[in-house]
Amino acid sequence: MSTHTLQEPVETLGSFLRERRSRLQPEDAEGASRRRTPGLRREEVAARANVSVAWYTWLEQNRGGPPSADVLERLARALELDETGREMLFLLGQQRPPPLTPPHRSLSAAANAAPFEVSRALQAVLDGQPLHPAIVKTPAWDIVAWNEAASAVLADYEATPPEQRNVMRRLFSDPAVKAALPDWEQIVRWSVAVFRVDIARSGTTPEVAALTAELQAGNADFARIWAESEVRNHGSGTKRLMHEIAGPLQLDYSAFAVADTNALTMIVFTPVTPADARAIESLILQRRARKHAANPAQ
Repeated sequence: MSTHTLQEPVETLGSFLRERRSRLQPEDAEGASRRRTPGLRREEVAARANVSVAWYTWLEQNRGGPPSADVLERLARALELDETGREMLFLLGQQRPPPLTPPHRSLSAAANAAPFEVSRALQAVLDGQPLHPAIVKTPAWDIVAWNEAASAVLADYEATPPEQRNVMRRLFSDPAVKAALPDWEQIVRWSVAVFRVDIARSGTTPEVAALTAELQAGNADFARIWAESEVRNHGSGTKRLMHEIAGPLQLDYSAFAVADTNALTMIVFTPVTPADARAIESLILQRRARKHAANPAQ
């Protein structure tokens, strides 16, 4: 007769907690070597999470009802889970993903802060789309990465100070941006509706609250649209631009969540017609020529 214990056919909160508990080693390494089973004891995890041993035992036995978000957060720390493990804990415990962990700061309120860095792999994805303007933004709509096409078509992000790369502020405060968008009213309504959902998902930070208050107090259009309380997801669509050099452009856009990056979103703009693609290529070449003329050594 086999002595192997069959794994549960469907992952449960209890089985996940037991398995993750078994992976951890007690602080007393010498004492751990004398234990019959690997990992921490239930009472040790309960102490780490500041919950009762009885309550933790019920959770491992799939009893007692769903735990609160606060308990799950404490268990995630007690079990030393990474972001994926934390997400799995919430999915099993509450049948929903956990609250997003927001980026540690908002660039719109950090004039003297160090530049936000994205991974080399993510930047390579952006740069691998030479004729597709692509940007990466935070839930606060700070632009933190872009490719050459985006700098040629959308804005010269490289020459723009980090605190001025906030999309919401540019949409409502920069007359040149408004003039370049024939469908400005439609775009800002969509943007505010998505912005509202983004900051709700990630958690409103003091910087985001200050940005929202600033726009409400200083811009009647933002205040009007914000008061309508519309909500939307990013999705996809078509954007019309009136570029100061290339003239009219049409770009399809799609948004993609960036994994393991604290709720960053990548937005890729695709030229609708071959003429739009040629115009983008021309803008990129002109930008390179200007940069070379300004600094021939580069």
